[in-house]
Amino acid sequence: MNRAQRLAQDAAEAAEVRAYQTHPDVVALRIERVRRQVDWMCWSGIVLGLAFTMTNVQGFASAGTGPGSLPWLAAWVLDPTVSLVLLAILRAEQVTARYQVRTGVWVRRAKWFTLAATYVMNTWTSFAAGEAASIVLHSVPPLVVFVAVEAITDLRDKLTDAVLVAAERHAGHEEPAKAGRRVLFADYLAIAREMWTPDVEITPAWVRRATGCSRGLSPRLARTLRSEVTDD
Repeated sequence: MNRAQRLAQDAAEAAEVRAYQTHPDVVALRIERVRRQVDWMCWSGIVLGLAFTMTNVQGFASAGTGPGSLPWLAAWVLDPTVSLVLLAILRAEQVTARYQVRTGVWVRRAKWFTLAATYVMNTWTSFAAGEAASIVLHSVPPLVVFVAVEAITDLRDKLTDAVLVAAERHAGHEEPAKAGRRVLFADYLAIAREMWTPDVEITPAWVRRATGCSRGLSPRLARTLRSEVTDD
């Protein structure tokens, strides 16, 4: 083969490799591996942070009691009670975030309440004593848990977005219109805006019915329209 033929062969092989690398199923598999790593690291940090707070909460709850007494032993139950509720909420959100299903307002309130309760019980003694170093020491683990709890849910949602974007790009980000012009994302969004009324729940299924867009594009359109409606 001459040089041009070799280059043509290399280009064909590169195109084939790229086609597989950008295939939605391959992208989804890679993102799933990243998702598992992110989950493992975040969960490890959250559990370790909650374990650190356990002894501080026990000391707060058992103040004035003798070691080994019934109130002293019962104080060890307080922190696991709060932590288990928090972990249960996070585990449920791990599933709902994968499918981008919104949870109710009470779920978020319960999550914030358990985090706030952990922080207050963990730092109350330090604030009462006015010890700055102790306040910082006992504030860092609960705050890290709080930030991780909020971040992990958003990260799962964005990882799902990445899979959907890969599917859109594979199928073609723009879709052909009946009149011969390609319909852009902004065109579908404009149609959805016109069709929406305050009594309509914005879901991917409704977006598909209203605009005729593809199944892969409808979740993104629904999220964008919901965001605009919420901002308004």
